[in-house]
Amino acid sequence: MTLKNKKILLGITGSIATYKVPTLVRDLQKRGADVRIVATPASLKFVSKLVLSNLTHNEIIYDIFADNLQQKGAWHIELANWCDLMLIAPCSATTLSKIATGNADNPVSCLALALPLEKPLVIAPAMDSVMYENTATQTNIDILKNRKINFIEPATGFLASGLEGKGRLPENDVIILHIENIFDKSFDFNVLITAGGTREKIDDVRFISNYSTGKMGYAIAEVASSIGANVTLISANVSLKKPDANKFIKVESADEMFEATKKYYANQDIIIMTAAVSDYTPENYIAGKIKKNDNDLTIKLKRTEDILKCLCENRKDRNKIIVGFALEANNEIEFAKNKLAEKKCDLLVLNSVYGDKSGFESDFNTITILDKNGKIINYEPMPKIDCARVLMDVLKSGQL
Repeated sequence: MTLKNKKILLGITGSIATYKVPTLVRDLQKRGADVRIVATPASLKFVSKLVLSNLTHNEIIYDIFADNLQQKGAWHIELANWCDLMLIAPCSATTLSKIATGNADNPVSCLALALPLEKPLVIAPAMDSVMYENTATQTNIDILKNRKINFIEPATGFLASGLEGKGRLPENDVIILHIENIFDKSFDFNVLITAGGTREKIDDVRFISNYSTGKMGYAIAEVASSIGANVTLISANVSLKKPDANKFIKVESADEMFEATKKYYANQDIIIMTAAVSDYTPENYIAGKIKKNDNDLTIKLKRTEDILKCLCENRKDRNKIIVGFALEANNEIEFAKNKLAEKKCDLLVLNSVYGDKSGFESDFNTITILDKNGKIINYEPMPKIDCARVLMDVLKSGQL
């Protein structure tokens, strides 16, 4: 019972996904949590107040001015101090806006505002993808993330509108795993993560690179930090907001990434190499800009240092865990096994490419985790943040 005796204040809002709340309550209770519910009036259009009160054995608060709530005075302060964590799932665009601007005109936004700063607030947005991607919604999310509020990314799939996109409430296991990670700060390890795609300069305006966005590495950094790891993130070229990390080192080229990795390697317990490092770099860098003329241009390339292989072959501390990543489109398992054996790393995460649904520039990955003892686990396509949670669970357990 991973949430035994944890007091969870569950806020529900006017989203079609609210019909899933009874099963979420049950799954939280199965893990030992004590659940109480606060609801916006709109949320009760989608789920029965009677069902929820019977499940939780508590009254459902949906009117901040209800007569029975006034007997104890500041009921919202009492309830905010009662809980160990507040979860809003699903959270509508309206409620996001209210919390971001401090509007406390319903029980959910009122409790979010009254929550003591040391208590976690977890928000799981659920709405149609057009609403989720709207600038107003994303601005509100950015505001709340800057306040260190925890977000669970919406899932992608069929929506109530009949369209397909990002906006579904994630499965209960995903939500609960996120909560468990917040409570579990026992992952007291030093973790080094490389992320992003390196750039190899041809001249001052041109370079060789790849389509890596760094999303996977940044997701791992976020999850590792959330469970107590001391994270060092070595990041190549990305357009992402800096995640929680104890050390953040920005690099550009494969050589710079190699030097930074060697510098910070010694004190690490776990090294996770998600970066897409260029295999080749121009043999001769040309200062300035190469001018176009009528002739063809030949650029001679040389191999870059194989960072993963170098770390694995030269490690003296066999207690260090080194995790490699491989992106494959054909004969994935065969190539992944060969890379695992060649590099001599402990785990290898295989990213399978399936069009725009997985891999570079996507929010999703389709991963398979292989270990040096021959164990293999395949996973269905899922958001990269969930891939990160899966990997950290494997590392926490010490086995596949």
